[in-house]
Formats: sequence, structure tokens, C-alpha cells
Amino acid sequence: MTLFDELARQTIELPSWAFGNSGTRFKVFAQQGVPRNPYEKIADAAQVHRYTGVAPRVSLHIPWDLVDDYDDLAAHAAGLGVSIGAINSNVFQDDDYMLGSLTHPSADVRKKAVAHHLQCIDVMRATGSTDLKLWLPDGLNYPGQDSIRARQDRLADSLQEIYAALDPQHRLILEYKFFEPAFYSMDIPDWGTALLHCLALGDRAMVVLDTGHHAPGTNIEFIVAQLLRAGRLGAFDFNSRFYADDDLMVGAADPFQLFRIMHEIVQSGALAPTSGVNFMLDQCHNIEPKIPGQIRSVMNVQEATAKALLVDADALVEAQTAGDVLGAHGVVMDAYNTDVRPLLAQLRQSQGLDPDPIAAYKASGYAEKIVAERVGGAQAGWGA
Repeated sequence: MTLFDELARQTIELPSWAFGNSGTRFKVFAQQGVPRNPYEKIADAAQVHRYTGVAPRVSLHIPWDLVDDYDDLAAHAAGLGVSIGAINSNVFQDDDYMLGSLTHPSADVRKKAVAHHLQCIDVMRATGSTDLKLWLPDGLNYPGQDSIRARQDRLADSLQEIYAALDPQHRLILEYKFFEPAFYSMDIPDWGTALLHCLALGDRAMVVLDTGHHAPGTNIEFIVAQLLRAGRLGAFDFNSRFYADDDLMVGAADPFQLFRIMHEIVQSGALAPTSGVNFMLDQCHNIEPKIPGQIRSVMNVQEATAKALLVDADALVEAQTAGDVLGAHGVVMDAYNTDVRPLLAQLRQSQGLDPDPIAAYKASGYAEKIVAERVGGAQAGWGA
């Protein structure tokens, strides 16, 4: 398989919430022309696919993306050349979940949280989605606030109930986060905890790796390698951070880290669609325009992937086997330091696309069109 073939088969899933107004806990900065409903979010995501050719799926967030007719929403997406990807649950915006959702001390609250996930599974059935993605804000702020072990037992029971409701073609993909909103102990703080729960659930339970959800200095590519080795890396949530879960554009803060991650992916053969690894973005564009921000993010992932594919695998193994430390490092750095932008421009041209997706989008007039047509766009975390 040629380098072009490898790059052409990579796909990157977009988050619907990236197209709405967003901000920090201090301020949401409204932009003109943002979507007012899930239909318009999908329309904007379709623009990213139109100019990059590698973003054919859109993640939904429930209840942010609730509609009356999901068959109609899926048909709307198909008409625009995209499809519905992972369905994300939301158990962090309800007063009942102040002390937890799937781990809450109250059986009634846990029942409510499980029911929400069953609702998400119904959305999966209606849209053709195969992945249910869970991120839990559950955790503790103070020692003694609750039993750490009991919360893990409740979590295991709740996850088992949700997993049992999945259809045979469905997967449960479980995300972890080192800290926030709980600061003493998160109930799923790391990849090991997520993996243990997934192993207990069954073969269709996988781990989601969010690149912003780790302690500073964490070797994320090591985690990637371990999860691939265990056959349990279900998806990425790509973004970039300087301090914590900043949700900045992927590759913005540390493009070398993104390259190292993709190097592990390529080495393990996990770029293939059959690998089960879903490459997704999880970002909010607070000060930059939404659609160009997503286009640039997709391009950043493509560039890191192309560089990873350029690593001379035979020369690397030869140097590693010989104990040639600098030689092995040099092989990796030669690939990273290669300017792959002309290569990707050539790939796009071969696919009938403009070699410069950002310029092509700007020239399309779509941004001006939505500014003129849309009034009263919704915040990213809320429905229309």
C-alpha cells in the first residue's frame, strides 16, 4: 500500500459542539453565523469534509443535540455527504448529579443516569451510530466525602447495566480524566481504571484517550502503545493543551507529541479502519472561527500522520537492534522534520480537492452566507 493510500483511508470524526458558541468559565464569546440547531451543526461539519475529504462523521452530544426525528437527522447528514458518529452522553449538567451520576450514593440518581444512557442507545439505533461514548464528571472533592471503593462498585454495576443494553454491533467507549471537576479523586482518573472496567464488561468495551486528560509530563504515546497492545484503544479525543484540559486545536501546543502518538499508531498497524481505533476531535473554538478551526485541526492530524508514515521502519528496527541510540532517534527525527504539506496538497489534488482547504473554504462564500442567514446561534453546550 502506497503512502497516498494510507493517508487516503484515514478518517477523522468531528464534534458537533465545536461549531457552537463556546468560551471559558469567565465568558462565552458569541460569533455570527453559528448553528442554531443540530441540523446546522451537521451542515457546518459537512463543510469541513467537503474541503478536507477525510472528515465524514459527526459526533452528537445528548441532550445538546436532541431532535424529534433522528431518522430525519441521519438522512439530512447523508444528504450532505456525512454520517452520524459516536453518541456522547451528558451527566454533568443536571443538579441531581452534583455528587455523581453512575457512582452516586443514591440508587435513584444512578437509575436516572443509566436511563439517560439507554436513551443514548436509542439515538444510536435511529442514526446508525455504533459507539456510545461515556465521560463521567464523577468524583470527590474531600477525603471522607464518600467511599472510594463503594463508588467503584457502583460504577461497575451501572456500566454493566448499560453495556447489557447495547446491540451486538455497538461498542461502549469509556473516557478518563485525571482531574476536574473533582479535585481529590476522580472516579475514572486514568487509563488503568478505564481499562479495568472495560475488561470486566466485555470485548466491546474500549478506552477513549483524550490527549488533554493527563498529568503534566505524562508519556501519552506509552499509554497508546499499551492500549493497542491490549486491543482496547477504541478512540482518541484529539485536542491540545498547555496546562490542563484546554481543548485547544490539536497539534497547537505540542505537534511533536501528536507525531509521536501517530508513530505508535502506524507502528501497530492501527491506522487501518479495521483496527477499531476511531480518530476524533474534541475541541472548542473560543476565539477562532469554528469551521476554519476544525479544518486546520484535521490538517494538523493529517500532517502528523504523514510524518509518522515517513519513518523508515526497516532502518529504525536495524538501529534499535544494533543499540544505535542516536541512529534510531535520527530516523524518527528525519521523518518529523520533513515538510509534508506539499505531499498532502498533492494528495488532495489527486482526490479532486483544492490543495489548500482553508483558502478554498474562505473563497466559497459559506461563512458570509451563514452570517446572513442565521440569527441567534446556540451555545455549544445547549440545544437550539
